[in-house]
Amino acid sequence: MDQSARYADLSLKEDDLLKEGKHVLVAYEMMPKSGYGYLEAAAHFSAESSTGTNVEVSTTDDFTKGVDALVYEIDEAKHIMKIAYPVELFDRNITDGRAMIVSFLTLAIGNNQGMGDIAHAKMLDFYVPPKFLQLFDGPAKDISDMWRILGRPIKDGGYIAGTIIKPKLGLRPEPFAEAAYQFWLGGDFIKNDEPQGNQLFAPMKKVMPLVADAMRRAQDETGEAKLFSANITADDHYEMLARAEYVLETFAENASHVAFLVDGYVGGPGMVTTARRCFPNQYLHYHRAGHGAVTSPSAKRGYTAFVLAKMSRLQGASGIHVGTMGYGKMEGAADDRNIAYMIERDSADGPFYHQEWYGMKPTTPIISGGMNALRLPGFFENLGHGNVINTAGGGSYGHIDSPAAGAVSLRQAYECWKEGADPIEWAKEHKEFARAFESFPGDADSIFPGWRDKLGVHK
Repeated sequence: MDQSARYADLSLKEDDLLKEGKHVLVAYEMMPKSGYGYLEAAAHFSAESSTGTNVEVSTTDDFTKGVDALVYEIDEAKHIMKIAYPVELFDRNITDGRAMIVSFLTLAIGNNQGMGDIAHAKMLDFYVPPKFLQLFDGPAKDISDMWRILGRPIKDGGYIAGTIIKPKLGLRPEPFAEAAYQFWLGGDFIKNDEPQGNQLFAPMKKVMPLVADAMRRAQDETGEAKLFSANITADDHYEMLARAEYVLETFAENASHVAFLVDGYVGGPGMVTTARRCFPNQYLHYHRAGHGAVTSPSAKRGYTAFVLAKMSRLQGASGIHVGTMGYGKMEGAADDRNIAYMIERDSADGPFYHQEWYGMKPTTPIISGGMNALRLPGFFENLGHGNVINTAGGGSYGHIDSPAAGAVSLRQAYECWKEGADPIEWAKEHKEFARAFESFPGDADSIFPGWRDKLGVHK
C-alpha cells in the first residue's frame, strides 16, 4: 500500500522545520528492495516509525494524523531520505517528564529495520530542537573535573595520559594491581578493559582494595593525583549499584578520583542512565564495546559511530570512546574528528545537521585502540587539540623500558606536538619518547623513515 500521500510531504522546507523547533529531524541512507518505489518505501518506513502500519485502521483520528512522522526530503540517486518526527511522539518519564534515548531509538530504528520492502536503512545524523534537547540529562561531569583533580587549569587542561590494564583478562589480583602501580608512576588514568569485572580468578572484592592501595602508593611516590575507571557493567540494575557503591567505599578518600565505566552499547541506554542518575558525582565513562555490529561502514543497518557518540552526550556520558581517527588499529578515518567536535563543542556541524547544545556539558573524546607515542603527534595535528583522554594499552605496557616509561613517552609526545617540534629532534632530548622508536619499530619505520640513522640506533 502506497502511503506517500499521508506520510510524505516534500513541500516541507528544512529551514522552516528547524526554525519551528517542533520536530526531531533524522537523515538516513536507505535502499528499497527491488520492485518498490523510493518515495513509497520511504513513506512506509516513516509510517512504521510513527503512527502507521501497512494497512488503514479504523482507530485513526485527526489528532493521530497530526503526529505522523513525515518524509520531507529524498535524494534517490544518493539513497538519502530525511524524516521529521514530531517531538510529541517520543515517550517521557512519568516521574519527571524527561526524555529517553530508548524512545528515540524505538521509533527511529525500531521495527523499520526489518521491513519487507526495505533492503537496508542506516541513520547518518539527527537533529534535536532546543526545547526537546533540554529534556535530556546530559553529562553531570566532564573533562574539566578530571583536570581539577589532576591540579591543572579547568580550561584547556590538556592531554590525559591513560592506559588499559593488559592483558585484558588473565591477571590475578596482585599482578593486576602491580600493573596499575607501575603505570601510575608515569601516567594519569587507568581504565578496566571492558571484559574485566568479577572473574573467579580476579574477584572484584580482592582486586579493588589492591588497586586502591596502588593508587595511594603511586600518589605518595609521585606527588600527583591518579585516576581510575572501574567497570560497573552488569545485566542487573542492583548489581551495578552494588559494584559502584563497593568501589566508592573501597577508594574512600580517593572516591572522586574514580570514574565508572559502563558498556553502553551492549548494556543499552538504561545502563548509562542508571549510572548517570545514581552517581552524578562520578565521571561516566561510556565504553562502546560491540558497536561495530551496527556502526561499521560495512554494516548497512542501524546507525553510525557519529550517531552513537551524539546520543551518548544526550544520555549523560562524561566521555565516550571515539576510535583513533585512522591513527590506531581500529576502523576509522581522519575526518572522524567531526565526531569529537560534535560531542565536545557547544555548536557543531554533523554530516547533515548543525547542532546547538545550549550549554550542555561536553562529552570527552576517549582515544583508544593501538595508539603509542609515535602515533600521537599526527593524531593531535589532525584533531587540532589535545584535550582528550588517551588509553594506550600496548603503547604503555609495550614500551621497552617499563609501563611508567611508556606513560612518560605519551606525555612527551603531546608536549612535542604542543611545542610544534620535530619528533626526531624532540626524541634526542627526551629519552622515553626516543625509546618508543625502539619499542615500536614497525610504526617508527612507517611514520619516521630513516629514524635509525637520525637517532643513531643500529641493531
